[in-house]
Amino acid sequence: MNSSARLAPPRRTLLVGFGKLGRGLAHRLVADGSEVFALRRSDDDLPEGVTGIRADLSVPLTEPLPAVDAMVVTLPPPGGVDGYRIALTHLRDALPSLPDRTVFVSSTGVFEATASDHPITEQDEPVPASDRSRGLYDGERAAIELFSAVVVRPSGIYGPGRGFLLRQVREHKPVNHRRRTNRIHEVDLVRALDLLLRMPEPPALVHAVDQAPAPLGDVVAHIAFRLGVDAPPGDPSAEATGLVHDGSLLLSLLGDLDYPTYVEGYDEMIAAEPTP
Repeated sequence: MNSSARLAPPRRTLLVGFGKLGRGLAHRLVADGSEVFALRRSDDDLPEGVTGIRADLSVPLTEPLPAVDAMVVTLPPPGGVDGYRIALTHLRDALPSLPDRTVFVSSTGVFEATASDHPITEQDEPVPASDRSRGLYDGERAAIELFSAVVVRPSGIYGPGRGFLLRQVREHKPVNHRRRTNRIHEVDLVRALDLLLRMPEPPALVHAVDQAPAPLGDVVAHIAFRLGVDAPPGDPSAEATGLVHDGSLLLSLLGDLDYPTYVEGYDEMIAAEPTP
């Protein structure tokens, strides 16, 4: 289902950070007539219809950015606890005006030290512990303070080109079979970001997870079966770490997921691999 099909895209969109998510989102926006700018630190080739802007947000920008109606921030975690706040402040100072809509991509990693016996929802308060998770959470707050941003927290992004777990199974590396895991296919995450740009009144916060949180042992066992190899070993004494995240809000927004569980996603990735 294409939940954004009848909603017009922003007229001009700035993608801050241009990795796989940015490229996927740019493709959808350009196809619907949006003018797209990509702010990144490199001069790599860009898809047709995307205008590149080379800039390093760790320092003040020397040239003003174009006026845009919408913005999506997918920056990798900058160094230091206040790295996001510094980058976002430099971003704001270089814009001629604030966009009507900003979406900030964070992570469920902000719940790093959370202890819970129920599925985590958007109403639960994060408990970050490490510098990385504290930096992410501070980035969320800075994005809200500076841009009134919509915050998206994905968990375990996977898809073509993100085959870490497939490699781990092939290499028979031990994993904690009891660790609770959540994930989202890249395609569904891009769909969510696209919709949040177009919606007249989006929710302030969305957890981007699919409909099948599962112990890691279940996931690697399925992958191993599809690959025709033995499942990687687990440590029976390892604790059942991790959390279960509730994806009900995301599902209500999108209507359905292209990859509702890890089964559909990993099966497709394995089927697409070249035959030895």
